[in-house]
Amino acid sequence: MKFLGITKRWFLTVASIIVIILIVASTILFLSLRSYYYGVADMALDAHSADEVATQFNLYIDSSAGGFEDAGRNYIDNFPDKDIMAVWIIDSGGNIVLSTSGFEINEKVNMPDFISAVSGEGTSKWVGRLPSGEKIMSSTCAYNHSGGKISGAVRYMISLEAVDAQLGRIAVLIAAVCIIMFALVVVSGSVFIRSIVNPVKDIGETAKRIAGGDLEARIDHYPYNDEIGELCATINDMATKLSESDRMKNDFISTVSHELRTPLTAIKGWGETLLQIDDTDPAMTKRGMGVIINEASRLNDMVEELLDFSRMSSGRMKLNFEKIDVLAELDEVVFAFRERSVKEGVEVIYNVPDLPAPANADASRIKQVFINVLDNALKYTEQGGKIVIYAEMPNPVTLIVTLSDTGKGIPPEDLPHVKEKFYKANTTVRGSGIGLAVADEIIRLHSGELDVDSVLGEGTTVRVTLPIEPVEYDLPEREGDTPNE
Repeated sequence: MKFLGITKRWFLTVASIIVIILIVASTILFLSLRSYYYGVADMALDAHSADEVATQFNLYIDSSAGGFEDAGRNYIDNFPDKDIMAVWIIDSGGNIVLSTSGFEINEKVNMPDFISAVSGEGTSKWVGRLPSGEKIMSSTCAYNHSGGKISGAVRYMISLEAVDAQLGRIAVLIAAVCIIMFALVVVSGSVFIRSIVNPVKDIGETAKRIAGGDLEARIDHYPYNDEIGELCATINDMATKLSESDRMKNDFISTVSHELRTPLTAIKGWGETLLQIDDTDPAMTKRGMGVIINEASRLNDMVEELLDFSRMSSGRMKLNFEKIDVLAELDEVVFAFRERSVKEGVEVIYNVPDLPAPANADASRIKQVFINVLDNALKYTEQGGKIVIYAEMPNPVTLIVTLSDTGKGIPPEDLPHVKEKFYKANTTVRGSGIGLAVADEIIRLHSGELDVDSVLGEGTTVRVTLPIEPVEYDLPEREGDTPNE
C-alpha cells in the first residue's frame, strides 16, 4: 500500500489520535505520581506527627539540657515503622544526632525541609536525593522549648526507588498498550483502506480510458453493494450512454452527408452546363463559371468534412501523398474566396513569397485545411474588416502560413477547446463545429502543427506549420515583398 493520497491522510489522522492519547496518558500518569508522592507525605505526617508524638517530645524538652535528645532516643527505640521509613533526630544546629539505622551520620546532608521547618513553618516536605543517590521523600517536624526557642526536629524519610520502579513498569505497560493499539489500528485500518483505495484507483484508471475515447471500458469486479459500488455502476452507465451517443453522432453525420450530396451534385452539374453558354466575354464567363464549380466542390467538401470526422474518430482517415506546391494550393483557395470576400465587404490582403513550396502531401486535404480556416475567418469577420494571409519560410524545410482576421475573436475560456470535435464558441454562426478539428487532424497527419491565437474583440490568428522539401536557391528577403491584393 503506497503512502499516498487517502492512505497518507488516514495514517496522519491515526498518528495524531495516538499522539493525543499518549499525551493524555502521560498527563494522567504525571498527576497520579504527584498525587501519590504527596499522599505518602501526608500519611507520614498524619501517622507520626500526631498530637501525642508532640506531647511526648514536649515532656522531655524542658526536663533537662539533653531532654530533646532523650525524647528522640526514646521515640526511635519505640518507632513501629522502621521497615518502611527512616527517622532522623536533628538538633537545633542541623546535626543528625540519632537515626533509626543506628549508624552515626557525620556528613553534611542537604535538608531543605529541615530549614523550612525550623524557619517558622513547623512542618515541611521535600522530594530529592540523598548523597548516596537514593531518591527519597522527607517530611520534617520542628519542636520548640516552652520559651519558643528551637529544640530540634524529627525527619521522616521514605525511599521512592521501589515506587519509581513500579511507576516505570506502569509507564512501560501504558506505552506497550499504546503500541499494540496503534499496530491493531494500522493493520485493521490498512485492510479497510486498501478495500477503498484499490477500487478508487481502478475507477480512476477506467475514467481515464473513457476520457481517452475507450468507451468500452467498464468496472465489473467490485464485489460490495455500497457507495463505491454505486459509483462504479454510475460510471459504467455513463460509459454506455457515451458509447450510444457516439454511435448516434456518427450515424447522424453519415445521414446528413448522404442527404446533402444529391443537391450539391446537381449544383455542380448546372455549373458545368453554364460553362457551355456563350457570352460577350467568353473568357470571363468561363472563369466565373469555374468559380461556381469550385464553390460547389467546396460545399461538397464540407459534406465530406462530416464523413472525415467519422473516419478520423475511427482512425480510418487516409491520405494520398504526392509531390505538390503548397503555396499553389493556397493560391487557388484564396482566388476561390475572392468574390465572396468582396460581396461581404471584407478586405483580403494576400502576401506570399514568389517561390515554390514543394512538399510530399495530399493536395485536396491541404486545400481543405486552408478552405476551413479561411471560411471561418470570413464567417467571423464583419463588413469592413480585414483578413491578412501571408506565408514565410524561416528555414529551407519549413513553411508557415498565417491567416489573421479582425473579427470577433474567441473568449479566453473557449480558446483551448476550439480544435475539439463539434465544439463551437459561437452557436449563432453557421457550421458544424468540426472544421478546425478536421483541419488539425489533417495537419497532424502531415507532421505539421495548427495553432490558434485570439484576442476577444480584436481578431483571431491561425498559424499552419508544414514541413517542405528544401529549395536549391536562397529565399528573398520579406522586407521587399509587396502585398498582393
